[in-house]
Parts: sequence; C-alpha cells; structure tokens
Amino acid sequence: MPDTDPRVNPYVGLRPYRREESMLFYGREREAQEVATLWQATGLTVLYGASGVGKTSLLNAGILPLLDPERTDVLPVARIGAHLAPSESGGNPYVVALLSSWSPELSPERLAASTISEYLADRPERTDLYGDPVPILAAIDQAEEIFHGSPFLEKERKAFLEQLATAVRKHPGLHVLLSLREEYLFLVLPYERPIGQGSRTRFHLHPLSLAKAKEAVRKPLVHTHRTITRAAADLLIDELRTVDFVNEIGETSTIQLDTVEPIQLQVVCSALWASLPAEVTEITEDHARLYAQVEEFLFEFYKRTIAEVASEYNVPATEIRYWMRNVFITEHGTRNAVYEGLRATQGMPNEIVRALEDRHLLRAEQRLGIRWYELTHDRLIAPVSRSDSPESSLREARLALQERDWEGASRLADAAVRAADAGASWVRAEAAEIFASVAAARGEIHIARKYCEEAAGIFAERQRFDGVARALTTDGLLWLAQGDPMRAIERISAALNWAPNDVAARVALAEALLKSGTPKAADAIISGLPSDLAQQTLKKLRDPS
Repeated sequence: MPDTDPRVNPYVGLRPYRREESMLFYGREREAQEVATLWQATGLTVLYGASGVGKTSLLNAGILPLLDPERTDVLPVARIGAHLAPSESGGNPYVVALLSSWSPELSPERLAASTISEYLADRPERTDLYGDPVPILAAIDQAEEIFHGSPFLEKERKAFLEQLATAVRKHPGLHVLLSLREEYLFLVLPYERPIGQGSRTRFHLHPLSLAKAKEAVRKPLVHTHRTITRAAADLLIDELRTVDFVNEIGETSTIQLDTVEPIQLQVVCSALWASLPAEVTEITEDHARLYAQVEEFLFEFYKRTIAEVASEYNVPATEIRYWMRNVFITEHGTRNAVYEGLRATQGMPNEIVRALEDRHLLRAEQRLGIRWYELTHDRLIAPVSRSDSPESSLREARLALQERDWEGASRLADAAVRAADAGASWVRAEAAEIFASVAAARGEIHIARKYCEEAAGIFAERQRFDGVARALTTDGLLWLAQGDPMRAIERISAALNWAPNDVAARVALAEALLKSGTPKAADAIISGLPSDLAQQTLKKLRDPS
C-alpha cells in the first residue's frame, strides 16, 4: 500500500476514488467483498445504483484490490464513452472502444480488425500455481454509455452486445461486470441471459448507512496528521441526514434520513478539511460546528456544478438555477419529478439536463418508457431553493438583452425581483427598465411605456437621478419610434432636468430635434458633447444606415 502525505486532503470530493487510494476508501467493505465474489463466480454481474452513490469508487478502490493477481486475470476497467468514435477502417466503434480500454497502446485501426473473441484468443493464457487457467475478469464502468448513444449506431450497438455474449460462450473463463446507473437497468435485461450464459446476478448499491458513513468520515484520517472525535463525526452525519422542508408560506418541517449520500459526504468532508486552520490536529465538535458549514458547502458544490454546465453550454448560470428552483421544488418545499420531452425538459434543452444528471444534481428514472427527472437527494432542496442575488440576476438579464434573448431577459429580471428583500425597491426599478426593453422589442409599446413610468417613479423616490433620466429617455425614444418627436423632446428634456450631464439623454434629444425639423438645435446639443462622441453621433444621425 503506497504511502500518503499526512497533510494531503484524504477526502476526494467530487471525483471517484482511484485504485491507488484504496487505503482511504472506507464504509463499503461488505459490498466490495460480495461483488468481488459474485464477479468471479458468474458469467455476468450487473452492479447498479443511483448517480453519485459510488459505483466507480467501489469498483476502483473496493473491488479491484481484493482480487488476487495470482488467481485472476483482471483486464483494465473499460469506459466505452471515453474511446467511442467512428472508425475510419470500418470497425465496430463499440468493439474498438472496449479493446482500446484494454490495450490503449494499440492503434484503433489495428483493433478494428479484431472481434472481442479474437482479441481474447490472442492474449497469453494465465494459469495458477497448479497450471489451471485463471478466470478473466472484464469490467465496463458507466456501461449506460453503451445504451444511450447515438440512434444511428443502433446496429453497431447490437452487434457489440452479441460479440460480448459470443466471447463469454467461447471463453468459459471470461466473467463480465457491467456497472451502470439504475435507470438504465431495464435496457440490460434482454442481454443478461445471452451474456451471462445462464450465470448472471445483479447487485444494487445503496447509499451509506449511518454507521458506515461515520467510518467513511473517521477512518481516512488514520493516514493523516489529524484525527476526529466521535462527537464531531456524529455532528457531520446528523447535518447530512437532516432535511428541512420549507413551503411557500414559510412553514418548516424537518426529517432525519437513515442513509447518507456518499458524494455529499465527500463534498462536505473535503471542504471541512480545507477550511481548518493548519495547526488543528484533532477535529473536535467545536471545530465541526465552526467550520463545517454543511449548507454552505453543499451550496458551493451546487453553484460550482451549475457554473460548469453553464460554461460548457454557453447558457447563463442564473437561468439554469432559476429553472432548477422552479421546476424541481414544489410549493410545499419538497422534490418534484418532471418528464423528459423530445428535445427539452420543462423548457431546458435535454443535453443540459443530462449534463446535470452526469454531475449528480439530478437523477433519472424510467417509467413506462419515459425518463423522469428529480433532484438526486432531499438534502439538495435547500441549496437549490436559494435565490440568486438580485445583482447577478439583473446582470445576466442585461446580457440576455444584448443577445436579443427577450424571454431569458424577462425571466431573469423576474428572478431578481423575487430574490430581493422587501425594501430593495431599486431592484424592482431596474427590473422594470428591463421589462420595458423586452416589451419594446416585442412591439408592446403601451406596456413598455408603463414600465418606464414605474421605473422613473421608483428611482425618483430613491433620489436615483441617473435612473430617472434613463427611464425618461427610454420613454422618449419610444415616442420617437412612434413618430411623435415633440412628445419625445418633452420626455427627454425632462430626463436632462434630472441629470443634465447624461450623455445618452443628450444624444437622444439631438436625434429627436433632428427628426422634428430643427437641425440647428440638434447641432447645438451635439456640439456640447466630447469631440469623438460628437462625431459618432453626427455620423449616426446623418447616415442612419
């Protein structure tokens, strides 16, 4: 067992455990031993469980270290999705992906010429001390990647599964393990008998029991310079299994669960370790109370995950969070389930929804052939329920305006209003400006004018003279667009009474004067602008195209 740096964080956070980290992997000893035994005894073992329950960690750090290399021939754990790509040489892409996992040093072109059976036949046979062949153990992690790939590869997918069944038949010593999310289990059922050749089993991996969760908190610290008291570990576990439900009228109910989600435990413990002062060597109950801000840790995990997905798909993070909050939490403050549409789920593109599932925020379940989504755990209700800050929502709404995403801008401005404190009327005023812009873009001039009036009134009450000027200028430009330059001049002049040096208002006034047939008055306004801006304004007004 390799040595570890006693000051390195012993908790892995979001990523799975690696095989070399088996000395840090606790709480799954029974499951690891049982699956290792089943794998060696049956043709096909299906390991399944919810997203984030720890299947990959169990395989890497729990099961593989238990296998005796003198008595088993263990192939490298395969990931079909990691190697799946069209083959230029015409080979089956699923077969090439599997063989590439087993022999990454070989080119895909060379592997494309082999079947699974031919590949295994070409490998040197391993024998035990008595000269008998040892079993060949082949595991495919995240095997759901086989089943939810491109529909254009359906023929190749079926041929791959047939090859796998043929390989088990031709090589009696081959034992296959498929690890996959439980919502895909039904897709494996038709292939269990042919792949297992009559010898098959399933293992359902559940969340950690309370006792095993405490082991997963305490025991990794054996390899570090720190320890944790039982009271501190108990406090962490109690925090993770306690869920508050808050409905829309503020009523709160609390329940305590009998299990703990492994991924949430890792997120919280990893964050706690990083938060502790360097001099702390024993983590006490006081340290846990002071530094283990479970709600904050989970909220940061949630925000970070949303930010990653938003960046990957070029969607505002606040829009995804707004969607999560309004779709997956009921008015009673409990989890809500929604079905996946053909292209979008409750207005969110399906590729984004699946990315959230892959990152353990959502879980899916098949019901009568339809995928249904919900939050992975009740413990995520509180982080998801949190509103974005009004400032960030308004900022994202303005970006949406620039991109002419009227619906997104309106939704984000509404989210800002909902997130604001009761006394933060400035948020309502700035949201009204955005609503006015959206209404104007849609040709709803009367509605836009009402929002301008609302914004101007609130800004005036708060003595935000710049805001009043913006709202009145927008209103004036609406009149100008309707062909009423005189009313536009009146409104924009009023704006300049509130903010005499407002450049946007002065440019708008010059435009209104020019369209009213008074170019000299317009020139007088323009001449008072900075020279570079004056030239740009003149060019714009004289040559609108």
